[in-house]
Amino acid sequence: MKILSENQIDESFYSKIAFETMFSVSQIIEAVKNNGDKAVREFTAKFGDGEFETFKLTDEEIEAALKNVDEKTIETLNFAIKNVKEFAQAQLNSIKEFEINVNGNILGQKIIPIESVGCYIPGGNYPLPSSAIMTIVPAKTAGVKRIAAMSPKIKPVTIAAAHLSGADEIYKIGGVQAIAALAYGTETIQKVNKITGPGNKFVTSAKKHVYGECGIDFLAGPSEVMIIADESAEVDFVAADMLAQCEHDKDARAFLICFSEDFARKVDKKAQEYLSTLPTKEIASISYEKSAAVVVKNIDSAINLANKKAPEHLELCIKNVEEIKNKFINYGSMFIGNYSAEVFGDYVSGTNHTLPTNQVAKYSGGLSVFNYIKVQTYQTIKENSLKQTADYAAFLAEKEGLYAHKLAADVRKDKHNV
Repeated sequence: MKILSENQIDESFYSKIAFETMFSVSQIIEAVKNNGDKAVREFTAKFGDGEFETFKLTDEEIEAALKNVDEKTIETLNFAIKNVKEFAQAQLNSIKEFEINVNGNILGQKIIPIESVGCYIPGGNYPLPSSAIMTIVPAKTAGVKRIAAMSPKIKPVTIAAAHLSGADEIYKIGGVQAIAALAYGTETIQKVNKITGPGNKFVTSAKKHVYGECGIDFLAGPSEVMIIADESAEVDFVAADMLAQCEHDKDARAFLICFSEDFARKVDKKAQEYLSTLPTKEIASISYEKSAAVVVKNIDSAINLANKKAPEHLELCIKNVEEIKNKFINYGSMFIGNYSAEVFGDYVSGTNHTLPTNQVAKYSGGLSVFNYIKVQTYQTIKENSLKQTADYAAFLAEKEGLYAHKLAADVRKDKHNV
């Protein structure tokens, strides 16, 4: 981990990762679009995810997977599902359908679930049953009619998580070919209206490529955490949390923002101790080596740096945190206090762990029940308010030079002699 002073930070610290649609990604998507199941089957075998005649898990395969998962794991999955569902339901309850009278006309909004979604569950370095929970439970809570889960090299624990979370269909494929199948459909995989969930750079590029054919949640880069810590923070907590982020993959990053070089060196020393025995040190050590601690002069500098970086996970391990937490405005999810480990949000506390990275937090929050609903408006223009409404609409239409628009307003007014 590099230890930098505040004045050593330049624009490269804030630079975004480019997700250009790579040629190979475009080729795969076009092949799936044109050749359906045949192309999916070929690419799934080519990339080492298996050779399958059929992609969808049968009821028997799901039942076998459930029997292959121990009771403690099932109990833990259900605990996480309960908490994520409760939070998602509270989110859904926070947005209401309504109807109001505006100048004699009736205007309103309805909350309508998206009809079908594809939930992508990574399965590369590790099985990620938690991602099944985080993508499927909010969709189920929102009332989505058809939820299709996709995951490569799918393990029994991921199958169990997807099934218990409420997936209607579970497919044992992943990668670009899975995204293309969800977007365009194949002979055996029905297309969806929206794709959600995290993935590697190829999956992210594929989501970017198919956007417009269907919706997506957002484009996310490698996982990241920023920890702001003062002398009240626990050194071992901070070190462990940084490594927890770094073990995701070689491109993950952990950033420590602190107020003394001595504290940064203590964290680095503890992290090196943990790394020496960490089973995932092969990946974590590479990511940790490319991570950084930045020593700033005061809390205002820390706040400015965090808001400009817009990290995926933001941990605040500082005194008087309640007084300043609202000054942070760009982050995927915030973890307040020494005991609020980012890992709790990853798994069981109830908030969602599918979060914006790569500064997407400047304009979007994380995955939530809101990603699975549409807020749609309606209106009823009443006859007694028609004249005023039509007059103003016709006036603006004429100003814009759109005379059929003006006609549509005038003809209603003239028809009713108002």
